Amino acid sequence: MLEHLKLMARYNKWANDRLSAAISEIDEAAYMVPRAAFFGSIHGAANHLLLVDRLWRGRMEGKPFPAESLDQIVCADRAAFVHERAAEDDIIIAFVDGFDAARLEEEFSYSTFSGVDGTDKRRIVLTHMFNHATHHRGQMHALLTQVPSDPPPLDLIYFMRARERGEVG
Repeated sequence: MLEHLKLMARYNKWANDRLSAAISEIDEAAYMVPRAAFFGSIHGAANHLLLVDRLWRGRMEGKPFPAESLDQIVCADRAAFVHERAAEDDIIIAFVDGFDAARLEEEFSYSTFSGVDGTDKRRIVLTHMFNHATHHRGQMHALLTQVPSDPPPLDLIYFMRARERGEVG
């Protein structure tokens, strides 16, 4: 499980980097324009993903990330988002790399914005984080096609091939 989660942390960074490059290629207005989507725009979806990564990591660290809602804007503009997203992905890789198999099995308790109290193993929550990220990257990918733009493939198998070629770590 630990090796799988390390792989997913690196895939997460790769996929986020590719989406950050794609959103950097469109104009700011297209990035910010309201769209029929859960979080109202590409910017809103991107912020949600960054926010939730910080929320879950903070819960696991016992240092809750201060947030008021799941649609809170963490970064006011695209440039700030791209910078913060890359930094968070490096933090997530280091965070996952800091676990051993026994620590992944440890449970921790938390409360969500919807008022749900939970207790789960770290490996379950990390798996949830990476799955959640894939879900919202898919939404961002679909939103980018509305710009229109040509968003990059984000499939795990493409990441694996890029690793085999030595293009990513």
